[in-house]
Amino acid sequence: MASSLMVVLPLLLLVVCPYAAVSYPAGTCRYTRLFSLGDSLTDTGNFASLSPNRSVLAFPYGETFFRRPTGRFCDGRLIVDFIAEALKLPLSTPFLLGKTAEDFRAGANLAVSGATALSQQLFRDMGLDLTILPPYSLDVQLEWLKRVLHMLAPTGPERQDIMSSSLFLLGEIGINDYNHPFFQNRSFTAQIRPLLPKVIKKIENATKVLIGLGAKTIVVPGVIPMGCVPRYLTIFQSNDPGDYDAAGCIRWLNDFAEEHNRALRHMLDHIRPRDPTVAVVVYADYYGAILEITRSPQKHGFRKDVALTACCGDGGPHNSGKLIACSATSILCPDPSRHISWDGIHLTEAAYQFVARGVLDGPYAAPSMLSKCRR
Repeated sequence: MASSLMVVLPLLLLVVCPYAAVSYPAGTCRYTRLFSLGDSLTDTGNFASLSPNRSVLAFPYGETFFRRPTGRFCDGRLIVDFIAEALKLPLSTPFLLGKTAEDFRAGANLAVSGATALSQQLFRDMGLDLTILPPYSLDVQLEWLKRVLHMLAPTGPERQDIMSSSLFLLGEIGINDYNHPFFQNRSFTAQIRPLLPKVIKKIENATKVLIGLGAKTIVVPGVIPMGCVPRYLTIFQSNDPGDYDAAGCIRWLNDFAEEHNRALRHMLDHIRPRDPTVAVVVYADYYGAILEITRSPQKHGFRKDVALTACCGDGGPHNSGKLIACSATSILCPDPSRHISWDGIHLTEAAYQFVARGVLDGPYAAPSMLSKCRR
């Protein structure tokens, strides 16, 4: 997510909602590599490698699992890490940290925190401050992928084997296309909402590129419920109770996230090959999973009183007064596993774990890949 989403999430699959069940080719449980694109919900170190002074490289980031900062915008593992665990693969090497083909034998993490689906030039034309908008859009990440594939397999047949035996996680991507103008006080109606069809088209193009390269299994997650994010709750706080739902989330922001996800599902339904031996393209419902723990936190082990409050932040009603409010001097909660939000923008490992389980075993993906593997 913006620079800004675990136990085994794996090879997720289609959300039950508007799709019929998807069948999978034989052997889909035996992936040998994991390639992931996206933003800070997936980035395991690319953004942090660009500068030694990134806040994400300071404690308490990484405190829960790795016991040290790793470049992940989280207290522990991300969804992509749990995918790797489910596949019994090593954690994928961040592209900017890899140097040889051997570094990418188990795949590559190409995601960059703050990355957008659309090109940086589009936001430059909008007059946005590009200081925190990295020039590593979805198109750039696809070019990185091609470079990795060339390192691993310069010849055609061997490359086809790699593509057909790998899992591709395409996102989450898109929320930063909205975040950057939102955080720079741009008009929602005139400048932000019109970006939506352009974002969906860019994700469509990327999905088609992967299919064209020979990918057999591509997972495309939707965006998260923006109206439940502490940073957004701070920026768009309102005195009108009607602006909030029963969980305390901002209605119009969640309506926008739902609009994005509907358009994404519709697009995937349109381009998904009818023959699953060509490629399986699946939608992962991150939105539904996160909304569930936000609406019923205690049912899932989270604290109700801090469901909309960052674990690590700089004070205020949502402990999220700045864009990235977590640092060594922050107000830190005693138990991140009881919080949903980590730093006001990104989730805790515990929240990501719930999302992963929901995509893994349902109801946020169907059929569940792991249940298929257990047969």
